[in-house]
Order: sequence, then structure tokens, then C-alpha cells
Amino acid sequence: MNETINLKPGQIEGETGIWEMVIGLEIHAQISSKSKLFSGASASFGAEANSNVSLVDAAMPGMLPVINEFCVEQAVKTGLALNAKINNVSVFDRKNYFYADLPQGYQISQFTKPIVGEGEIIIDLDDGLQTTIGIERLHLEQDAGKSLHDQHPSKSYIDLNRTGVALMEIVSKPDIRSPQEAGAYVKKIRSILRYVGACDGNMEEGSLRADCNVSVRKSGEDFGTRCEIKNLNSIRFIIQAIQSEAERQVDILESGGKINQETRLFDTSTGETRSMRSKEDAHDYRYFPDPDLLPLEFSESWVQEIKKTLPELPDSLKIRLVNDFGITPYDASILVEEKDYVEFYQKAANGKDGKLTANWMITELFGALKKENLSLSNSPVTPENLGQLITLISDGTISGKIAKDVFAEMMLSKKSPSDIVKEKGLEQVSDDTEILKFIDTVILNNEDKVKDYLGGKDKLFGFFVGQVMKLSQGKANPGIVNKLLKEKLK
Repeated sequence: MNETINLKPGQIEGETGIWEMVIGLEIHAQISSKSKLFSGASASFGAEANSNVSLVDAAMPGMLPVINEFCVEQAVKTGLALNAKINNVSVFDRKNYFYADLPQGYQISQFTKPIVGEGEIIIDLDDGLQTTIGIERLHLEQDAGKSLHDQHPSKSYIDLNRTGVALMEIVSKPDIRSPQEAGAYVKKIRSILRYVGACDGNMEEGSLRADCNVSVRKSGEDFGTRCEIKNLNSIRFIIQAIQSEAERQVDILESGGKINQETRLFDTSTGETRSMRSKEDAHDYRYFPDPDLLPLEFSESWVQEIKKTLPELPDSLKIRLVNDFGITPYDASILVEEKDYVEFYQKAANGKDGKLTANWMITELFGALKKENLSLSNSPVTPENLGQLITLISDGTISGKIAKDVFAEMMLSKKSPSDIVKEKGLEQVSDDTEILKFIDTVILNNEDKVKDYLGGKDKLFGFFVGQVMKLSQGKANPGIVNKLLKEKLK
């Protein structure tokens, strides 16, 4: 009889035993700056091809880069939010490689002396556990342009609008052990970036992308040879790509092959990775300090001034929501994912039942918005109206069941729940005399079942409750119905 093996997330069962994944991520986050990193050209998305290009971006002779102070500030702010070391002196380097959409023939980046050093973040996992992921570095760099291969049957076109757009590259340590952890890590980084306002985190528009370094090993062994999967622009694809690549590596190793260090792409149509090019080492890029840019230096007092502008961050907010509103850590972790979630919740839950508010917001409101393909910012239900609905449930004006009908109407009409309840006469009946009338009618109409119940068929109690609720059109207070029925059916 084969023994069942319970695999942990990130483990793969092979012919020779259990393999584990070792994952590191490089997140490229576009800074929320109106202009580029080294020029005054617009960094806006969606402009006509080659309309946001300065002479610096086009690498015209004699054009010198000038650092964008706002971008430096955002990098420092992000570093502080990642609990990372801020380097008061950093250096810009030239990363040399040739590609058609890189007019300079090099990318201005940071190599030996980045602006931000080591840090760490805590991520929440679906099983309620937490784990800490180390940050290796954060450095500033300029983006490249875009090659367009679908505009002509035999030619490629180049759009330089993105050339020189300011990026932060956030490099994790190889601490991630499953695709799920990788997804949670990206989600947390995106959340922090949005909180501090450094990046909008829009993966569809390319303002947040991830490169995934994946290798496999037997537990306790040294790290294996890694492959890099480039330019993943959704958390779902990140999870799929890592799983696919790890399984590919296990298959190769178990068949006696070896892993070549290379750069790969994820094919979303097949769900598999494919080779792009052999992986370059740092020396292949011939890094050297950019002679056109002086070392970047700033004072500790300037860093402290930036620190004062930081908002309350997700980890701190989570603790406060649990303490102030009595909600579960799991619910709190969902509500702090986005800044506008927290703001909405705090307005809705102010002076209300915190747990009930969280449940309605996460289950009913988020579910309805997803169904209608709406975001919280254009929700038909305001935080004030959701809070009012919670009050109507809590004080017994309406039942939980009727509340769902009221909520559906709120989504359609944008009306307040009080107005809907009043217009439709949905107030819950809590008067004992009124409810006893319903009970007496039900007993009178079901004398045979009453006899059966009194004869020991206890399960019929639910039938009587249902009949009373039906007769009252769902308005009778269920708690009072249960209490009075038990007294009547003794």
C-alpha cells in the first residue's frame, strides 16, 4: 500500500523524493512621477508613440542627465516603509547592453552602491500564518523603450515614450519557498507602494512588473542553478509561472540532466516557460560609474523629514483594527490590503458592530463589486449607508435575511437602507403579541404536525419556525419566534 505524502506549499514530489522551491523576486515599480528620472519629459501612460521623448531620452549628443529629486524622495520613502537601511551616499552606474529600444546603448542603474540596502517585510498567508521575507536592496534605474513587432509584416517599430521613466527595482532575498508566498509578497509590496504613494501598482499598465528567480533543491541541500522568468504582470501569472518552471527543473534533474542558468519567458497560452537567452552575469554588462552623474548624497536630517510624512502602514493598521474594532487578524489583513479599503471600513464601522461591518464589507460588498466589475472608489454603496445597514441589523429593525434584500436594492438604486426599509415596509416585527398571532395561526393549520412534534419528532420545530417566517413575510424576529414557539409547543 502506497503511503500518502502530505506536501507543503512549494514542495514537488518527484521520483527521487521531495523537492523544494527557492524563489527570489525582482519587482520593477514605476515611480508616480509626472516626469522622467533624468529628463523633464512626461512619464504619462498611453500617449501617442514617441510623443513623450526629450533629447536626453533620445540620447542626442551632448545631452546630459539631471536627477529628478522627487524620484529620489520616493525611493527613500519606500525604503523606510520596507524597514530597510537608507544609504546616504549612492552611485549611478551604466549597465551596458545593446538593444534597439535603448538609444544610449546602456541603461543608467545602480549596482555596487544602491540608494536602499537590506530590509524586511512580513507577509500574511492564506492559512493565517505569517512569514518574514528579506529585502536585499532597492535601487533606482531608468526604463527602456518598447519594441513593436506587430505594426508591419517585415519591420519592427520603436516607441521611446517609456525610455527614461523612473523605476525602483526591489530585490528580495531568496527567502520565498512557494508560488503562494511569492504572490503574497508581491501583493504586500504593491500595498506598501500604494500606501506611501510611490507607485500606483497598476500591473496591467506595466507600472509594476516582476522577474522571478526560481531554483529547486532537496531539503537541506545547497541552492540549485536558478532561471529567471522575465516581465510577469499579474499575481496569477507569477504563481503559475513559478509552479511550471519548478516542475520543469525537477523533471530535468530527475532524468539526469542539468539546469542551464538562463532567462525565460512565461507563455500564458500554454502555461509553460520557454527559453529567451542565456542568463548574463554582472560582468557581462560592464558596469561602471556614470561619468555624467555625481554620487547621490543627502543628509540624515532630510531622511528623517521624509520619515515624518509616512502614513500609517498595513502592519500597524492591522494591529489597530484588531484592537479597536474586535475583528479577526484574517479580516484585518484583507482590509489593510488597500488604503481605500481601510478608510471605507473605518467610516462604516464607526460606532457600529466592528465584526458585523467587516463581514458585510468583505463578503457582501466586495462580492457584489466583483460581480459588477466595479472598484470600491465607484461603489454604489457608501460607507455611511453600509454603517446604517449594520445599525438596522444590530438594533433589530431588520433581520439578516431582509438585510440582504435591502443591500441588493442599495446596489441598484444607491438609496439609503432606511429609505428602502421605509418604502417597502420591511421593518422587523419584534412585538410578542403580533408574533403570537402568527404562531397561533401556524399551530391551528398544522394540528397533525403539532401532535407528531409533541410525540417526540423534535426536528419538526424547524418546520414551525419556517411557517411563521413565511406567514410574516420574513419580518418576524427569528429570535423571538424561536422563544415563543418553544413556550407554545411544551
